[in-house]
Amino acid sequence: MSRLNQDKLSVEFRDGVTVTEPITFRRYTLTHSDLTAELFLTIGLRYAFDKINTMRDEVLGEWIKSHDGYLYHLYLNIDGQFDTESAQVRNYIFRRELPLALEAIRYGDRELFNTYPELDYSPIIVFFLSSIPQYNVIEDWGTMHLYKSLT
Repeated sequence: MSRLNQDKLSVEFRDGVTVTEPITFRRYTLTHSDLTAELFLTIGLRYAFDKINTMRDEVLGEWIKSHDGYLYHLYLNIDGQFDTESAQVRNYIFRRELPLALEAIRYGDRELFNTYPELDYSPIIVFFLSSIPQYNVIEDWGTMHLYKSLT
């Protein structure tokens, strides 16, 4: 069941990126507003560091060319600027909200997937980045077709 409210998603394509090109070097920055529940997806050749706040709760993604096709890499900053106890809470929240984030990225860049349907079956590799070993992990989160918006 879809959790994404498409009316609360804003998408910005930056210079050098169109709705269908390029695949390689395409970088995604997904941020949100706690007050309005809006999601902001910026797609460009670089991450939108100007959109990142001190909470460091953004989701960063990119397409990586492999010998078998493409991989979608996501990077999540579990530590942020917080202590060890906060990392546990942030890890929980990132894991709870990651399906929504993936759905927003998949929906926000849907023309890319319409043009290159094979991308829907590229593995999603998530890098949970932390200085705490138990939270510093790499996981397979399936493929993008699992996060295709149903609405």
